[in-house]
Amino acid sequence: VPAEARVANPAFPLTGAIMFGRLLPQEGQFYDLFNAHAEQVAKAAQALNRVMTDWDNRAEHAKAVDDHEHAADRVTADTVRLLHTTFITPLDREHIHQLVNGLDDICDLTQDTTEAVSLYNIRRVTPEMVQLSEIAQKCCERVKDVIALLPDKSAAEAMMKTCDEIDRLESDADRVMRAAMSR
Repeated sequence: VPAEARVANPAFPLTGAIMFGRLLPQEGQFYDLFNAHAEQVAKAAQALNRVMTDWDNRAEHAKAVDDHEHAADRVTADTVRLLHTTFITPLDREHIHQLVNGLDDICDLTQDTTEAVSLYNIRRVTPEMVQLSEIAQKCCERVKDVIALLPDKSAAEAMMKTCDEIDRLESDADRVMRAAMSR
């Protein structure tokens, strides 16, 4: 059956919708925003790790965490604004909301961690604190890697491998946390 016949043929209702969808403007900027957000997540985690490994300059590194968290908030706002003005999105709207909110939550929790160091007047860094910040940094770098793969429809296997690695790192963090708490 020729394509022209299928567009008008009720036996092929999706073909017309697909053709119509191709005519509507699509927004490719979403992936750029996702990557910008993931970059802030990774940078915040790097700054957190520097809080723990360069203790004498922790205030400077904590400020860097705050700066990255504020930059992530701006990316979140830009993404939501774009979401409300774009007819066709590269992912389901709800998934985009979940993704940007999840990335923002990572930055918020990273910032909360640096604030807790100050609020609880922590005087010294334990080896477990350093280990946990290193694991957090690795996890955030892997998140950034997965986000970079989103536009590539053939990267599902690589994404799953990276997600499995994040899961293993989370298990490592749980072991380090339990060891620290058992002291």
